[in-house]
Amino acid sequence: MTDSGSSRPMPLSPAAYPGETELSVATVTWGPGIPDESSLRLLSNPSGKRVLQLGVGCGHNAVSLALAGAKVIAVDPDIAAIEKARSFADTHEVKVELHHGDPAEIPFIRADQIDNAFSVFTLHRVDDLDRVLRQVNRVLRTGGSFTCSLPHPAWAMVDHNGFGPSRIQRAYGDGGEHEIDGITMTTRSIANIISAFGRANFRIDALLEPYARADTAGAFWSETLNIVPAALIVRGRKDGV
Repeated sequence: MTDSGSSRPMPLSPAAYPGETELSVATVTWGPGIPDESSLRLLSNPSGKRVLQLGVGCGHNAVSLALAGAKVIAVDPDIAAIEKARSFADTHEVKVELHHGDPAEIPFIRADQIDNAFSVFTLHRVDDLDRVLRQVNRVLRTGGSFTCSLPHPAWAMVDHNGFGPSRIQRAYGDGGEHEIDGITMTTRSIANIISAFGRANFRIDALLEPYARADTAGAFWSETLNIVPAALIVRGRKDGV
């Protein structure tokens, strides 16, 4: 698809990240055009750890962690994503435990069995964030963390057609469900997200709002990303009672 007044292709929505993008398995990526795990260091040394991933994408992050020695369990409601991730893991000759299902329904994992959990651009598609966070807290060991990235709430306010001036088109973090660039997502404020982590008994120890770079965002780049952060990244830790 191209803009009606230009031969340039319309940018991909960051909310659809990673889409069909081929990503490196050298490290975990947190979003389009933003620093990756080699810079942010939000996950502890994965070697020998049990790691839960909510939303598998095409499998790049799961395979990256498996190659680093982690035992990865990934859950995704999209069967096509599960099949792509399985094929990707087979290509790289690593084992990833894949489950087709709702991220809020993980009864197959016993309590206190997961060392760390993470999610990359998935939770904006979830209706009941509190339920997901409660389940993740249940399965984490004490001291374990859950790190998630999602489209920044300010980004969701803006009409980001990629061409011409950006304009505000919806209220900040209204909590409603919207279709943005063809992606159905629930918009939340940063305060809403922090409160949800607190209700699930997480202590937030990292909160980042990275901007994207045009030279690394690729097809996801739009002019909107010059004025708002591309992502919100939150890490919550499960402390002892």
